[in-house]
Amino acid sequence: MELNSPIFSLNNVGPAIAKKLKKINLNTIGDLLYHIPFRHEDFRGGMPIKDLQDGLTMSVAAKVELIGSRRSFKTRKMITEALVSDNSGSLRIVWFNQPYVAKIIEIGSDWQFSGTVKSDMLGPQLVNPTFEKKSAQVVNAAKFIPVYSVTAGLSQKLLRFLVEQALEQVKKIPDWLSEDILEENDLLPLSAALNAVHFPADKHDLENGFKRLKFDELFLIQLRAEIARRGRLTQKASVLDFKEKEIKDFVDKLPFALTKPQKLSAWEILKDLSKQSPMNRLLSGDVGSGKTVVAAMALYNTALNGLQSVLLAPTEILAKQHFDNITRLLSHLDVPICLYTRTQFAKNNLEENIESKKLKKEIVENLKEGKIALAIGTHALLSDKIEFKKLGLAIVDEQHRFGVEQRNDIKQKGKGVHFLSLTATPIPRSLALTLYGDLDLSVIDELPLGRKSIMTRLVEVYNRQKAYDFIRAQIKQGRQAFVVCPLIENDSNDKKSVLAEYEKLSKKIFPDFKVDFLHGRLKSKDKEAAMNKFKNKQTDILVSTSVVEVGIDIPNASVMMIEGAERFGLAQLHQFRGRVGRSIHQSYCFLFTDSTSEKTLGRLKFFEGNLSGFKLAQKDLEDRGPGEVYGTAQSGVAGLQLAKLTDYTIVKMAREAAIKAADNLDKLPLLKQKIKSFEKQVHLE
Repeated sequence: MELNSPIFSLNNVGPAIAKKLKKINLNTIGDLLYHIPFRHEDFRGGMPIKDLQDGLTMSVAAKVELIGSRRSFKTRKMITEALVSDNSGSLRIVWFNQPYVAKIIEIGSDWQFSGTVKSDMLGPQLVNPTFEKKSAQVVNAAKFIPVYSVTAGLSQKLLRFLVEQALEQVKKIPDWLSEDILEENDLLPLSAALNAVHFPADKHDLENGFKRLKFDELFLIQLRAEIARRGRLTQKASVLDFKEKEIKDFVDKLPFALTKPQKLSAWEILKDLSKQSPMNRLLSGDVGSGKTVVAAMALYNTALNGLQSVLLAPTEILAKQHFDNITRLLSHLDVPICLYTRTQFAKNNLEENIESKKLKKEIVENLKEGKIALAIGTHALLSDKIEFKKLGLAIVDEQHRFGVEQRNDIKQKGKGVHFLSLTATPIPRSLALTLYGDLDLSVIDELPLGRKSIMTRLVEVYNRQKAYDFIRAQIKQGRQAFVVCPLIENDSNDKKSVLAEYEKLSKKIFPDFKVDFLHGRLKSKDKEAAMNKFKNKQTDILVSTSVVEVGIDIPNASVMMIEGAERFGLAQLHQFRGRVGRSIHQSYCFLFTDSTSEKTLGRLKFFEGNLSGFKLAQKDLEDRGPGEVYGTAQSGVAGLQLAKLTDYTIVKMAREAAIKAADNLDKLPLLKQKIKSFEKQVHLE
């Protein structure tokens, strides 16, 4: 029997039971063994009947004196009652809707009963306890008892019986981790670990079982990433010379000084571009840390080498903003740049207005002929009709918003393309090494010089009007304000929506100001119009959903007001806050919440007192987990069911073991086979 053997190969699993097991995705022996209990009942402590007290969770060894079933007079439920005794006294036991119990348990036989004691006027009793014949191997009583997620018609007792069978079989399966790896990392063999997470002898045994299974998940992800990284190093890429003089001139002409992390990140990227193997680097930087100018240096250096680049953004708004910013940064240089999205097309060197359809066709032809050095756009650039003459560098902004296949598609647009990912969501280093083990990492963790800290305040309900008065004063000084809401429209009893807030602010709170709204369901042209009005100061207040979360750059906006702040994670709140404070003006962020939960208010207070995106991401990761912080695509690490990315010790241990194992993979046939089957189950780059 193997882990992939069908579950009906176990005793007592006929078609009806197999169908019920399938409902909870248990189709194979492996599925069953990795259906980990969500908790364990501790029934280890046996106790004489006379010492039982209300509320104790205990096991009792006793002889059955009486047992029988009857139907309740009022509710008509079946009640099975028993009287059991040991040398110290007698105990009543009751089961509801389990008439079969009276047929299983015989008067005069000895049994082990486990459950929680509930006392009434007649004394202590056990209600719906688990039970096991005293002479049998104890599975359901007198030890740590696993409690599983089940479905209708599947009992805990049946599942435990099936797991016991499967555990016997797994002893015969060779462990895919070598003895060296087990010994060096103090890990249990697989069969012992699985046994420990289902039927642990004690809490230490349970912890060791989980340690091994968590290690397995993290190790496989990191080994796969390490293999991918080494595979990349064998590929050939275009070698881009570092154009030192031109890059130095570019930096000298910038209207601001680069920070030390910006210089270091740019140097790491430019060094990678000069290597024979393709770059695969992640540039992680806090909001407003200046990733765009670092990316612009790489794009310019690529153009100086006679190769083309592409910069992909997840939305048309962000793509247009990148086009405007990079065109401005490179305005004094001869670099032909185009914008290409589903609805927008532009070139930086157009001398006359050209009708959109004609311009779109011209851009496609120019890219194919190599006349455009840099294409900036959205997923539209991944279309089959887009061809590059010689693509050297691909940059993806907010890469978690692009699927693995889409990121691969852009790499296929050229041979040995250098690849750079940008993310404005600060990623703790341990998380980055796990999620992106095949990427080299550059971090910009310092804001540009002269940037003022954003003042953040959690606004109590009774201070709401004061906050409105403050916002009014800011707008009268010529500033603008963002208002972010968690919903587009109200549900039955929720007022924290864009449309409701727009109505309230435009008609009741700020009728004398120009208020507009923006959300994801608007047509592209309407989104663009709303953003342009705000950028051109034709709108004072923009009410929006999280569509403004990433990259929107309005230097004149000095206020970020967040309604329903408790609904957003810390990392996302930090993204919103980063939409202001992008110029010389002092900026402010107000958090509005109706929540009275101590935990929620504590989280928002933590945000109020911390400006570091990396600290906030770390806290969010610990409190909420990666799926909620980074979204399932970025965190989602198919393959992580038990391990958490905050299991730092195991993360580090697994990474070191993966690097070592990659050196000796040919000598580890079982591990080699395991990693191949793992690749079929998950889709990693």
